[in-house]
Amino acid sequence: MEQKHNTELDATDLKLLDALQNDASLSNLALAALAHISPPTCLRRVKRLRDAGLIERQIALLNPDKLAHITGHGLTAIVEITLDRQGDEHLSAFEQRMRVDAAVQQCYRTSPGPDFVLVVHVADMPAHLALSQRLFTGDANVRNVKAFFSIKRSKFEPKVLLRQ
Repeated sequence: MEQKHNTELDATDLKLLDALQNDASLSNLALAALAHISPPTCLRRVKRLRDAGLIERQIALLNPDKLAHITGHGLTAIVEITLDRQGDEHLSAFEQRMRVDAAVQQCYRTSPGPDFVLVVHVADMPAHLALSQRLFTGDANVRNVKAFFSIKRSKFEPKVLLRQ
């Protein structure tokens, strides 16, 4: 649920957001100490930041290399998609299909160049073929698909840069 609020942020709010995106498991006491505020103030501020939609959700980042012996390494691809028709309804329909497919981890509308860049993760090459047929080949509006396969993830840092 996307909420739009005109929220003024001060240096303390930015400290809280930065600390939470580094470690969302921090207790309220630890977070308050990092931001140099009282625990009740910390609770109120974090609730306000959540209510404003600035904190979308809190998740655990798993280590794929350490889980590989259980799950397999899988296959990650960066995929460029160019649509035949770029009207807003076509772009929105494509985005909606990407949102509901679990293999699509990230979806970006881009310009110039391809219309979309995706990051997808599947078990193996046959699963990638199935994904391509399901999401791209079956869509008459997809004109071009170009996939780049990751051989090593050197960095993964899902942070929003904050001015402080």
